[in-house]
Formats: sequence, C-alpha cells, structure tokens
Amino acid sequence: MRSNPFLLILILFISFNSLAQSSLSKQVKHFTIETPQLDTIKKIWIYLPGNYRNTERKYPVIYMHDGQNLFDKETSYVGEWEVDEILDSIKTPEAIIVGIEHGGNKRIDELTPFPHEKYGGGKADVYLNFILNNLKPHIDSTYRTLPDHENTGIFGSSLGGLVAYYAALKYPNTFGMVGAYSPSFWFNDKIYDMTRESNLNTKTKFYFLVGTEESEEMVPDLKRMIEVLKEKGIKNEKFKVKYVEGGKHNEVMWSDNFLESYLWLMRN
Repeated sequence: MRSNPFLLILILFISFNSLAQSSLSKQVKHFTIETPQLDTIKKIWIYLPGNYRNTERKYPVIYMHDGQNLFDKETSYVGEWEVDEILDSIKTPEAIIVGIEHGGNKRIDELTPFPHEKYGGGKADVYLNFILNNLKPHIDSTYRTLPDHENTGIFGSSLGGLVAYYAALKYPNTFGMVGAYSPSFWFNDKIYDMTRESNLNTKTKFYFLVGTEESEEMVPDLKRMIEVLKEKGIKNEKFKVKYVEGGKHNEVMWSDNFLESYLWLMRN
C-alpha cells in the first residue's frame, strides 16, 4: 500500500475551514439533517435551478462531496468551486446540486472505502448508507426530482473523487453520472480489485479529470483504472478523461473545469 504525503497534507487542509458566511447566489440554501449512521448532524447545501420556482418540472440531482468548498469562499479551504455562479451563468441543462459537508477531522473516514495502513479511514460504506437511505429520500420527497439512475449523479475531488467513483461500484443502479476529479486511487489498491469484481452498470457515465502536476502517481493511477474499465467492457462513449497540463491538486483546477464536466455528464 502506497503513502502519498503531499496529497495527504492537502486532504487534511481541506478538512479545516472558516465558518463565516459570504454572499451566495439566491439559488443556494442550506439545511441540517440527522445522520444516525455517523452519529452527527450534517449541514447540506442545495442549489436549485433558476426556473425551479416558476415551473412544475422535475430535475436531475447531483450529489457533491465537500459542500464547504462548492459555493462559498469563506467556508472553503483555499477558494470555492463557484458552482452557483457557474450554473447561474447558463440556462440549460438544469439540475439540483446537493452539497454534503464533510466531517472535518472525520473526512478521511467518511470518504475512503478501504483503510490505509498509515492514515486509517475506510468507512465510506457508512457515509454512502446515509446518502442512500437518509439524504436521497429526503431530497426526493422535498424537491421535484428525477430520482432514477439516469438522472442521479455523484461528484467529488481528491478523496471525494475516490468515494464518488466507489459509489458507482457499490450502487450501480443508483448513480448514473459520476464526476471523479483527482481521485485518490493511491489510498488503497483494493479499489482496482473491486472494479474488476463489480457488476458495473454499462449505462453509467464517468468523467475523470487529473492534473499533470498533482503527484507522480495521479496520472498513471488513472490510466491504470481506465484500462480496468475497458477490460470490463465499458464503452469509450461512457467515459471522458481529461488531463490538465500543469494542473495542480486544488480548487482552482476543479472549478475551472466544472462547467465542461457538468455539461458533458448532463448532455451525453
């Protein structure tokens, strides 16, 4: 099992941020929900499409990890993704975005499917159980959603990219759109074995993105995973891979590429 101190430092920094508030799009709200699986209360950010209150239509939903970093620079570690500003700037396609705040010093536990011999973790099943059995039913009963596989997405970066990918393996008939930015496949090689053994849904769409200056392992690890997916029979049109020349492991790269990824997942 490999250790990646550089990425771990960034992962730990992402876990700590200010609680101050700044201006947000009027489309962004938040609420709290009990999380019995994790013995805590989660803060959930939600972005509603601009036309949500003017129509009766139903919308796709994309669940995103590290909710602190998506909408508000004051709650983010080193800058926000600007998801609300980006989606406010386009008219279509429209989706509901659900941002799930990470658990601070429990972030590694929540977002890793298998433990690392040095860094611990490995409780993603508990976190995903909360999403599937508590959060998603709440969202689907409270808002006008399209709850089926084709219209349900999951998206994250770093450990969030790892758990987003893992969710598609664990729940192949729930998540039909997967955005995996800088996925931390280095955390435990068991993710490759699980991919080989999983009954993947051939209709699921994957968007992978990594930067060439993140770490020595990031690009080779993703290429290795793509080969496994191809061996599993996943067709080329069901995944897109983008290597950002000079891209680093930070919100700047992830924000700069979010719109392109969102449009590809929603339109393909």
